[in-house]
Amino acid sequence: MYAIIETGGKQYKVEQGSVIFVEKLNAEADTKVDFKVVAVGTENDMIVGDAAAKASVAGKVLKNGKGKKITVSTYKPKKGEKRKLGHRQPYTKVEITSINA
Repeated sequence: MYAIIETGGKQYKVEQGSVIFVEKLNAEADTKVDFKVVAVGTENDMIVGDAAAKASVAGKVLKNGKGKKITVSTYKPKKGEKRKLGHRQPYTKVEITSINA
């Protein structure tokens, strides 16, 4: 059994026991979080819409952290203008503990 969940403006296909990296959630490590379910699927069929909204997916927060640094450079020719920026995107690592359909 698998489920399609939505969090942080993105959708993820998850199974029980899978570990995913999502946009930063307001939750500390070792706490339980619930996700909005978009669809639930088995080998034979798929449940979507209002029936899927009744399903629940629970996960356990493993850790919060920051991703690798991304370096961005901007440059305007003939103006002597250049700039170097760095960015580290925050994330939350979550383990899916249960899918109830």
